[in-house]
Amino acid sequence: MAENLMLDKEQFKIGFFSPNCSGGMAVTKVPERWVNSWDNNVALAQLADDAGCDFILPIARWIGYGGATNFHGNVLETMAWSAGLLALTKKISVIATMHTAFNHPVVIAKQIATIDQISHGRAGLNIVCGWNKPEYDAMGIDMPDDHETRYAYGEEWYQLVKKLWTEEEAFDWDGKYFHAKGVYGNPKPVRGSVPIINAAGSGEGREFATRNANFLFTPAIDLERSKGEVIEIKEKAAAKGRDVDVITLTTIVCRPTQKEADDYLKYYADDNADWEAVDNLVNLQFAHAQSFPHDLLALIRDRFAAGHGGYPLVGTPEVVADGIEEIYEAGFGGVTLAFVDYVKEFPYFRDEVMPLLEKRGIRKAR
Repeated sequence: MAENLMLDKEQFKIGFFSPNCSGGMAVTKVPERWVNSWDNNVALAQLADDAGCDFILPIARWIGYGGATNFHGNVLETMAWSAGLLALTKKISVIATMHTAFNHPVVIAKQIATIDQISHGRAGLNIVCGWNKPEYDAMGIDMPDDHETRYAYGEEWYQLVKKLWTEEEAFDWDGKYFHAKGVYGNPKPVRGSVPIINAAGSGEGREFATRNANFLFTPAIDLERSKGEVIEIKEKAAAKGRDVDVITLTTIVCRPTQKEADDYLKYYADDNADWEAVDNLVNLQFAHAQSFPHDLLALIRDRFAAGHGGYPLVGTPEVVADGIEEIYEAGFGGVTLAFVDYVKEFPYFRDEVMPLLEKRGIRKAR
């Protein structure tokens, strides 16, 4: 059995977000924007694996956001992607992101168990209970307008997955949303389960996450605001007898000088932003999701151009390390990284920022 790095409670976690998607996290028209080819994803996964990073988290997407680049119009499907990357890496955890509305729980239980077997225990599951209406339309499914229904469906979905992972004998399931006769799940995950991630902003979503997930994934718009939010999430989980960690997403522009970093941010996220795609993405998020606070729309629009709403860490290695330290001190248990070009830019972060985090005691060396 391999160690699943997501289960190391003593480590502040560093991962990557959305490399399976065209453009990655940067809604930009610059020619060097991320190309989500399989070869590029393998190169990133192996770089991250060798560097001692903890996880890679994909976005499951079926319809792009339009604009000049059709941002996220080309996306590698996350279960097949995870299986391939887990087979080609040694230590890093790779997460499969699954929409509850589009994937039957009996199938998902077996698929996750299979990729966990492939990796000897390094798989994870990111549960998405739905918010992107054009994708529901593409699937020919009506999206419930209320969060209560979406999360009630997601709750039954996950409870059935869990039962398939824990029951040794065949069983019947007669719920509100799912019905099954003589069903069972073999093989099972190596440890009987896998780390569960859920991104939720609504009250219903956070009840779901604190009841079921190991990690709640949420944006950090303002770190002072986030401190109270993290405490509240952890208290909600503790009241249920659970220990839930909170991770957030960041946008990295790390350069030898502050001017170089600032200039590059302006170049790709302002002068060459795909503003039509940005507005389509923001409008969809605000129409059907509560992941981002609605009172900070103007700030969020700029951050969506730079990195899909990720907390911006822009500057020298010391400045970027300072920013990660502030996130750590705000109570977060880890961050995802995103770059305009992950493979080209991550090695500088690896060589210059990660040693600073270790020296400051934020991360332990691997």
